[in-house]
Amino acid sequence: MSQLPRRVFLDRSTGPHTATLIVLASISALASNIFLPSLPSMADHFGTTAAVMGLSVGVFLAASAVVQVIAGPVSDAIGRRPVIMAGLAIFLVSTVASIFAPNVTVFLVLRACQAAGATAMVLSRAIVRDMVPAERAGSMIAYVTMGMAVIPMLSPVLGGYIDLWFGWQANFWLLAASGLGVILLAHFDQGETAPLSGGGLRAQAANYPELLTSYRFWGYCMASALGSGAFFAYLGGAPFVGDQVFHLSPQQLGLGFGAPSVGYFFGNFLTGRYSTRIGINRMVLWGLMITVSGVAVSLVLSYAGVNGPLTFFGLICFVGLGNGMTIPNATAGMLSVRPHLAGSASGLGSAIMIGGGAVLSSLAGVLLRPGTGEFPLLWIMGLSSGAGILCILFVIRRERQLGL
Repeated sequence: MSQLPRRVFLDRSTGPHTATLIVLASISALASNIFLPSLPSMADHFGTTAAVMGLSVGVFLAASAVVQVIAGPVSDAIGRRPVIMAGLAIFLVSTVASIFAPNVTVFLVLRACQAAGATAMVLSRAIVRDMVPAERAGSMIAYVTMGMAVIPMLSPVLGGYIDLWFGWQANFWLLAASGLGVILLAHFDQGETAPLSGGGLRAQAANYPELLTSYRFWGYCMASALGSGAFFAYLGGAPFVGDQVFHLSPQQLGLGFGAPSVGYFFGNFLTGRYSTRIGINRMVLWGLMITVSGVAVSLVLSYAGVNGPLTFFGLICFVGLGNGMTIPNATAGMLSVRPHLAGSASGLGSAIMIGGGAVLSSLAGVLLRPGTGEFPLLWIMGLSSGAGILCILFVIRRERQLGL
């Protein structure tokens, strides 16, 4: 078995420590979630509506998708370290500026600039592929992204109390302090890992067809996007289901939102423990099958008229569990198809996942109406993850054809 490259903490002559990669992968998730309980008070502060203030979530996600597409190929050309440092610097400046935004328009622009922090998230996965072979990348990516499962569970709770005690601006001061800490950590520990081609961005762009014409890349990419699509559809439809179907209080619904994160955490743990032994393709397939199974059982219970909030949200844990097995391994597969284009593959794959998730989330919101119950949401989730199974089966078949 290949040995991991030597890594010494806070030594820039070696690759970054796993703890550094976890922090890099988590900063964008923190920026996405910690301020959510503050949206009503922020709407009052800027003299606007909650709907307009809610655009800060969509703006951040859309800008993150664009940033990831750009950051990947740039890092392949000039290196991971300078792109990460530049992205974090923009994140820090825009976060501090957000606190003093004179109106909601300026705030939303600065919120888009904050998405530069997504470079740290997307490139942390490319760095993993730089350092370890494909058969170990899925396992290591899972450990690195476990923080991304914990933060969405804890940060809104923390943000709510910070807003209560100190006001909404305090959440952004905490984000700024976190950004500064991540910059210092990356500065002292982030050694360069990219196998630079030295050809510049034009030469890097010329290599894009090599990635975009790979059937295996698209198979892994779509398996990840469609598997995570079940989760994004849940985010778009669960508020309606919780309120209109099960008549839950906001506090009860908040607990329900944590269900996928619990499953995702354990799915990441299983990937980290068994991915190297079982193989990334089988882990992706099993993860998608677990996702489909959880949704299918919930759908059967709904048609039988016995689905309640406990069973509905409890079975959603299996969606998170399946995603925790699918996404890290499918990501490792994407990055391994063309290792010298790992940054480009990571950025493009993440952008497609977020973009597809936004479409499915919106579709769930459109189809759910009074009287429909939870059925449209469950069908969207089931069909999306079922299509993901077809994609990974295509990859498995393609690898057999190529003798891999």
